[in-house]
Amino acid sequence: MASRQSSVAPRLGGKTALVTFVAVIFGFVGETQLTQYVQTTLGYQHSFFLFYLAHSSFALSFPLHIGYLLLTTHHSPRALMSDLSSIITAQLTSRDPKIIHSSPFPLSRFLVVILVMTAVYSIPSLLWFIAVVYAPVTDVTAIWNANAFFAYVFSVKLLNLKWSLIRMCAVCLATAGVLTIVYGDSRSSATTAALARGVTVAQTPAPLFGDIITLVASVIYGLYQVLYKKYAALSSDVELAAEPTQYTHIPASAEQVNDEEIVSSPLAACNEVTHSLPFGLHPNFLTASIGVCTLFVLWIPLVVLHYYGIEEFALPSNMTTFFAIAGICATGVIFNAGFMILLGVWGPIVTSVGSLLTIVLTLISDLMLGSVGLTAGGLLGAGMIVGAFAVLAFDMFQS
Repeated sequence: MASRQSSVAPRLGGKTALVTFVAVIFGFVGETQLTQYVQTTLGYQHSFFLFYLAHSSFALSFPLHIGYLLLTTHHSPRALMSDLSSIITAQLTSRDPKIIHSSPFPLSRFLVVILVMTAVYSIPSLLWFIAVVYAPVTDVTAIWNANAFFAYVFSVKLLNLKWSLIRMCAVCLATAGVLTIVYGDSRSSATTAALARGVTVAQTPAPLFGDIITLVASVIYGLYQVLYKKYAALSSDVELAAEPTQYTHIPASAEQVNDEEIVSSPLAACNEVTHSLPFGLHPNFLTASIGVCTLFVLWIPLVVLHYYGIEEFALPSNMTTFFAIAGICATGVIFNAGFMILLGVWGPIVTSVGSLLTIVLTLISDLMLGSVGLTAGGLLGAGMIVGAFAVLAFDMFQS
């Protein structure tokens, strides 16, 4: 069977991937600022309910994508769903997709996979929603995006990548940039800047607690990125195309892992089917599936939290809060759907380091809102992050 180390040259995924990357950056910053605004300034502190609404909104990503394709292309909905079904069946069964059209869709295995993806993805996201209540938004953004370092470590261990001095230095440079921003006296000037502008800034009650749970979320999210790339993404990764590595199809049970030999990804044998799918359709389907799973499963904790008085259920009391929550859902869909796409195209290392650019935009937005002052530490840290991403992008072109 053909391996993933094909002769296809590494690429950035074209203009579409770059546009997606820009949308991801702005989506994350928008979601972060709106979430803290809703929970601190507007006082609507219902972290789990906000998380539930935002992640349930993921279900919109796939129908919106299908609608866009129907309006702008000549794709047939039946053909798209047929190719998508074949690819997912190949992932779950290791069969050749060229002869798989007559095979039944492995629904039970697919549901198990989506349940696992939803659980692993929901834990760090929920911690993030909680953290923005307790810690400054710049801290949460910086520490969360430190998942680049953990993604690199997990990539080496789980994807059998070789240690690369350039990549390691770039990740460490980005991590140092994060620390520089967080501890570069940006906090000390926040109050001064706010008073000078006459702006009342909502105070965060427990910054250390918020930073700790954000760090835990960052580690788990770095692990999720690598697991997603290994088991769920299509065979279009740039980083791994140039390096020999072993991939497995998604196991449906522990017995299957023990009984079956680890083989190269079955998707390596179905490049024709893979390339027939429009850009981003497969990851958007998985993202939407996570949204549907969230909608129909994670309402149960809402009842439990309300019953025990941990988080009493309450709808927004005014239209300002309502529209702000709608903005959280919209920007959350943009960020998470785009991020899933980039994980498949760029891989977890480049994508996570690239996402550190959100810190730069968050600092700019904080400056515009008057919540932080311009400091040398902020400028230096932002420059280090931008430089680290540039080094990784250059390395990707050269590899």
